[in-house]
Amino acid sequence: MRIDLHTHSTRSDGTDAPAGLVAHALAAGLDVVGLTDHDVMTGWDEAFEASRRLGVAVVPGVEISCERDGRSVHLLGYLLDPANPALLAELDRARSSRATRLQRMVDLLAADGIPISQEQVAAQVPAGATPGRPHVADALVASGVVADRDEAFRRWLADDSPYYVRYYAPDPARAVALVRAAGGVPVLAHPLAARRGVAPTLALVEELAAVGLAGVEADHPDHDERARRAVREAARHTGVFVTGSSDYHGTGKPVRIGAELTHPDVLAAIESLGAGSAVVRP
Repeated sequence: MRIDLHTHSTRSDGTDAPAGLVAHALAAGLDVVGLTDHDVMTGWDEAFEASRRLGVAVVPGVEISCERDGRSVHLLGYLLDPANPALLAELDRARSSRATRLQRMVDLLAADGIPISQEQVAAQVPAGATPGRPHVADALVASGVVADRDEAFRRWLADDSPYYVRYYAPDPARAVALVRAAGGVPVLAHPLAARRGVAPTLALVEELAAVGLAGVEADHPDHDERARRAVREAARHTGVFVTGSSDYHGTGKPVRIGAELTHPDVLAAIESLGAGSAVVRP
């Protein structure tokens, strides 16, 4: 069974509609795909309909943007209740903060002569999507300023850029508690991606495991072999399970869906823990 538990659609910063994403999962030979858009769960119903039609199981989820000590941390939540009031309030707060933060970033870029406008960015955000830096990158690509999203982030949009503006994001321990309270299964996403220190990150895995973290993503395109070994050792030490996922974004990120996979036993563990929603199977 081929399982990819971390993908994004146009409801956040992916380039495939939810149904199109499920179709791409089918074409890639996947049996199960997790839809985990940033801070939204609005694509689930469309993905479920496509699941029944195309024969690919869908694991409903969300990727919560968190922050600890000024560093970005992402938490995946699977099989949670999409109507949980506390979770929805936190996601709404984060999205609102992110939208106003993007406006300030664009203003800073434009003030330095980089050809970008609020209107150009808005044109890149699909209806119902959560606006994010990738949409600013897409606007820069569309105007011919950069070749792709990666170049836009390297030059102007990274966390250490002078144009970066912080926004509200919950502490990861709070996000773990929110996912658990919504009946979901919390999994720390790509903990050793670029520019994240090994020691503090693995200490975070231990801290979060003590308050309810269920798993950690080890096999990820942004993890080299050393990082994967380190994450697996942290998982073994703390007793959490290990997932593998592509973090597919469509054409917005050069990673194919199904590039990294999760073992079927881990999916079974997620299903045994999840109480807020269920895997949708054809």
